[in-house]
Amino acid sequence: MKSVEYDLRFLHAGLEMLEEYLLSEEVFWPMSANPPQGEPGYPQLTLDWILLASARLEARQLSFEQKEQVRELIGDLDLNRSRWRVAWEKKTRQCFQVRLRMWRGFLQEYKDNPQEHADRYAYEVRLRTMLELLGDEYQPQNAEDIESLSRLDKYLRSAFMPAEFTWEGEIQAGFPRDKYWFLYGKLSASAGES
Repeated sequence: MKSVEYDLRFLHAGLEMLEEYLLSEEVFWPMSANPPQGEPGYPQLTLDWILLASARLEARQLSFEQKEQVRELIGDLDLNRSRWRVAWEKKTRQCFQVRLRMWRGFLQEYKDNPQEHADRYAYEVRLRTMLELLGDEYQPQNAEDIESLSRLDKYLRSAFMPAEFTWEGEIQAGFPRDKYWFLYGKLSASAGES
């Protein structure tokens, strides 16, 4: 479980380099921030990681000071979104296509060997969550991307076993079941269980 401070530091560091990142051709950008002691290292900066960190922060019960920090960071994020609209949309498309390939790859690995890969779902489902967050930023223009995600969701539903919220309960309110249905369950460890 990642702490509030973990997401705050990530978002703060990401926003400091967001303009340079948005105007680049890169999908993945090196992060120079250090996470709180005892927590995992930060991933490379991507637009979807910024959106995910923001969503997790907005979902948490925060102190007054933390709420003010989040409000300020989200305000900066919105300002960048408006100021660099074309670059934001381009980066969103790039990230969407990369995450779609990664999600397809995981589901193919699972399909090929459910027993070996079912337990990775709680980690890998972040990719599907990122796709949902990116989809909120723009409607994928490429019909192939939309159809591909729809096919992947159809397959996922066939192997999906509804259960409790996959991630830590303290952020559950920010990811309602009707929209983020894939966060409320797990994958069957064998084809016969689904």
